[in-house]
Amino acid sequence: MADMPATTVGSVSPINERRPRLGFLGVGWIGHNRMEAIAGSGLADVSMIYDASPETMQRSLASVPHAHAASCMDELLNADLDGIVIATPSGQHAEQAVRFLESGLAVFSQKPLGTTADQTRRVVETARDKNKLLAVDLSYRFTAAMEATRSLISSGQLGVIYAVNLIFHNAYGPDKTWCYDRALSGGGCVIDLGIHLIDAALWMLDFPYIKSVNSKLYSQGQLVANHKNAIEDYAAAQIDLDSGSTIHMECSWRFPAGQDCVIAMEFFGTQGAASFQNVNGSFYDFVAEHYEGPKRTRLVSPPDSWPGRAAVEWVKQLATGQTFDVKNEELVRVAEVLDAIYSNTPKTSLS
Repeated sequence: MADMPATTVGSVSPINERRPRLGFLGVGWIGHNRMEAIAGSGLADVSMIYDASPETMQRSLASVPHAHAASCMDELLNADLDGIVIATPSGQHAEQAVRFLESGLAVFSQKPLGTTADQTRRVVETARDKNKLLAVDLSYRFTAAMEATRSLISSGQLGVIYAVNLIFHNAYGPDKTWCYDRALSGGGCVIDLGIHLIDAALWMLDFPYIKSVNSKLYSQGQLVANHKNAIEDYAAAQIDLDSGSTIHMECSWRFPAGQDCVIAMEFFGTQGAASFQNVNGSFYDFVAEHYEGPKRTRLVSPPDSWPGRAAVEWVKQLATGQTFDVKNEELVRVAEVLDAIYSNTPKTSLS
């Protein structure tokens, strides 16, 4: 790993004299949503936009009429910008993030940051070397329900957490063709949906030491023999922690869930349990609950306007001069677990 820069990691520089000027690379549905959230915050200027689809780019330019249209990605690299928001196909994130970080820009990327742990590590190390702010849109962390669940776990009220159940079943599959091209997507439902589950569980538990990972991946009901070549639509994994605790994870595309989606995370401890789950199949409405034997206490209920909250938080950090944060190493930890899930053989001793 590269030597640490002289600047203190996670430090805050003097507040900028101007609001951050941002570029947006990719303004499809998610990219456009994040752009509008940032523009609506009033904390930064949407200065330049580029998307491979002229129609998509023009739609976003209509929302931010003062922004300029870039003719290519290199124009974004050479513009007078402070940061870039990346919302392109997953397989392009790592290379693009590295290029922008090396050019001196802060980066906010859609997940995954890289489709492998090696790619992710390279981006994180580049951000460290350049001492630049880096964040990934792991958006469920910023829901009120998940924050309440994490607070309950951190408080110690649940005792020792010994079992975790994670579920993300989607009754639909992605509508973008690149999602089914392994070179562009990095995989199927695991890297698309499972990444949120794994990140949330490890974050809730303060990134514990992982002893082993075992998994099974399926495509159209058939067990996938070679995970590395799979575009899986169903996956199940067991992640055993060094403490003896176990995480069970299931995720899927086009699953007969009886509703649009099922999203649930349950944490069972020696003195109680906590849950985070969606309401009536919604992709946006979540509740957090505390279980004590047969008693169920609601901690958080919708509504909660959380989409875009992670992007706005990144802008706040950029506007106050924050730089590289050592917590970016957590991104590599999550990527290592995803690598293990995609591997043909059980993986042990993930640091």
